[in-house]
Amino acid sequence: MLDDYHLMYETYGTLNAAKSNAVLVCHALNASHHVAGFYAEDPKNVGWWDNMIGPGKPLDTEKFFVIGVNNLGGCFGSTGPASINRRTGKAYGSSFPMVTVEDWVEAQARLADRLGIERFAAVMGGSLGAMQALQWAIAYPQRIANSIVVAAAPKLSAQNIAFNEVARQAITTDPDFHGGDYYAYNVLPRRGLRLARMIGHITYLSDDAMMEKFGRSLRSGSINFHFDVDFEVESYLRHQGDKFSEYFDANTYLLITRALDYFDPADACGGELARALAPATARFLVVSFTSDWRFAPERSREIVKALLDNRADVCYAEINASHGHDAFLLDDARYMALVRAYFENVAAECCAKKTA
Repeated sequence: MLDDYHLMYETYGTLNAAKSNAVLVCHALNASHHVAGFYAEDPKNVGWWDNMIGPGKPLDTEKFFVIGVNNLGGCFGSTGPASINRRTGKAYGSSFPMVTVEDWVEAQARLADRLGIERFAAVMGGSLGAMQALQWAIAYPQRIANSIVVAAAPKLSAQNIAFNEVARQAITTDPDFHGGDYYAYNVLPRRGLRLARMIGHITYLSDDAMMEKFGRSLRSGSINFHFDVDFEVESYLRHQGDKFSEYFDANTYLLITRALDYFDPADACGGELARALAPATARFLVVSFTSDWRFAPERSREIVKALLDNRADVCYAEINASHGHDAFLLDDARYMALVRAYFENVAAECCAKKTA
């Protein structure tokens, strides 16, 4: 239990007088509130969904007021394990409470209250962000007009939980982890976090995408018969792991992957997803990608079937793309055109009036 907490957020565009054009964008595992654009002092730090959000882009900030939030427990400004506990004067570390997707949605709703936003024109997310968009439709049906669920699943499979556990074990068995209280030792479990990122990154790409990008290319042009880097794909994974370990907090990684594991709205309804989604009144756009084996299209179709069983207004698109789970972040003309067309309809329906 936390006495209080802070949320870091960014906004893009202008909230209209009726406050009817707000769109909440929920982030996935390693992202943050910085969803689009760049900072003047750091032009290389481009928002993680910059191709999707901005002036004239599919989620057009000339029409919509877009909000990005760093989730509770995060490491980009919101209260998390590295934050100072005012009761002890030390970092929370291992004492930081477990957080869930439901907790994040409740915190986001409180932020909306602070901003005077009674109802979102849309809540949108990919992967773990899409689970939040789904939970919004369940927990606050009266506060969301559209739920945009991209590359998602209604709950993790055993295989997905297994991948998360291997990644967590890489972190918690790092000698520098110190039970999650590594801040006090002025060290970071970088080796474990590097491995966790490498494991995760492999699952975000398809076999075809990895072969297209790297094939069996050798760094030196010939095999050297050693256990250091020989293949370009090995170099890439090490680079991604090293980079990730420099900016992401290991405790946050543990918290977020566990929140992923625990999300299962149907559990309280005897495993019946349609019953869990029964409170939802929003319109839905559900998008999946054919090569996404982490959150395969059949998982999205489970969501669609449950919504249709409830006679919900739902549009489903299955994009034939070769990039795996990461496809939701990439430029695909069909995907971008679909989202653009959907938001044009949202603008016409929810944002036509500029004054209350």
